[in-house]
Amino acid sequence: MPNDQFPMPNDQFPMTNNKKYNLRERTTEFSKQIIDFIKTLKQDVITKPIINQLIRSATGIGANYYEADEGSSKKDFTNKISIANKEAKETMYWIEMIAHSVPDVKKQARMLWQEAHELNLIFSAIIRSAKGQKK
Repeated sequence: MPNDQFPMPNDQFPMTNNKKYNLRERTTEFSKQIIDFIKTLKQDVITKPIINQLIRSATGIGANYYEADEGSSKKDFTNKISIANKEAKETMYWIEMIAHSVPDVKKQARMLWQEAHELNLIFSAIIRSAKGQKK
C-alpha cells in the first residue's frame, strides 16, 4: 500500500499514545470506535456488504483476545491470539475498501486502519513470544 493512503504517525490517533490501555481495554475501545464509525456511513449496494464484513472482523479482534486471555492452555492462548491477529489483518482490508467506496471518510478510516495495524503488530509479537521465536 502506498504511504499516502493509510499509514499515519501515531500522534494522529490519541488511543495509541495512551500507554495505560491494556489489550482488553484497547480492543474493546477499537470495537466501539468501529461501531461509531459504521453508524456514520450511508448503506447502499456497495457499502452494505463491506460494512457487514468490517463489523464482524473488527469486533472479532476483541472477542478473540478476550478468549485468549482466558485460554485454558498455552496452545489455546496462541490459537486465539492467532485468530485475533487474522481478524486485525482482515479489518485493515475492509477499512481500505470502505475508504475507497466512501472517499469522504478516508481520514477517519486511516486512523482506524492504523489502530488495526498496531494491534496486528502487537499480536504478531505475542505469537512469536508464545512460540519462543524471535523476529
